[in-house]
Amino acid sequence: MKGTRKPQTPKTGRKPAPPAGGKRATLARALSKLGFCSRTQAEALVREGRVTVGGRIVTDTEAWVDISAAAIAVDGKRVAAQERVYLMLNKPRGLVTTRHDPEGRPTVFDCLKHLDHAHLSPVGRLDKASEGLLLFTNDTEFAQALLDPETHVAKTYHVQMDHKATPDMLDAMVRGVEHDGELLRATQVRAVREGDRNSWVEVVLDEGRNRQIRRMLEAQGIACLRLVRVSIGDVVLGDLEKGAVRALTDEEVAGLRRRIAARRAG
Repeated sequence: MKGTRKPQTPKTGRKPAPPAGGKRATLARALSKLGFCSRTQAEALVREGRVTVGGRIVTDTEAWVDISAAAIAVDGKRVAAQERVYLMLNKPRGLVTTRHDPEGRPTVFDCLKHLDHAHLSPVGRLDKASEGLLLFTNDTEFAQALLDPETHVAKTYHVQMDHKATPDMLDAMVRGVEHDGELLRATQVRAVREGDRNSWVEVVLDEGRNRQIRRMLEAQGIACLRLVRVSIGDVVLGDLEKGAVRALTDEEVAGLRRRIAARRAG
């Protein structure tokens, strides 16, 4: 039929070179860079034929576009660069770190109901039983850099154990303990305070393995009673109330960027 557009489909063979000039990226990455959604979500949108470039449907996630000049639209609505948003939440215990939970459990996004969080995503996660500092942003490159194992941005936790802390116990966490065939280490561990039957310790990690602190304690026969993340780099939870959200300051964002750059340079 006259006037009907045909979707652009992927071609076989070698991936085409990017166009000369402009700010170039593959289509899925462009949507992510513009802060519209994650790259995984973008790839799904493209494959479903919901994305157009210059009015033409493109179904190739690897098609090159010029972010600064291309007219990219999703479901007919033009995608413009989103204002960068950087938030911190004092996550309460009992919330899962996901946008939608198939089991219907409360999620961290329940704390963001008063905000337009359509394009915000958590930077990493805290498990359901953990509390404290959780970052959110629509700046996907910033989030990926913070999560990149090569950057090693330090994260500090206060942990309550069902044992009194001993030097040998704390030293073992720094030297490394094995759990399920994996060697787990903390960068620093120190005792904070002690009760009659339990104690609090401060643990600093520069990597983010699944349930890392809980597993290091389990390997020594110790139960974790509470786990609170209190800082990421120089960003400190401070006295932010449980369930409360605030924007990061320009200085806090710049400080995280400096840490990322310094680690990569080193």
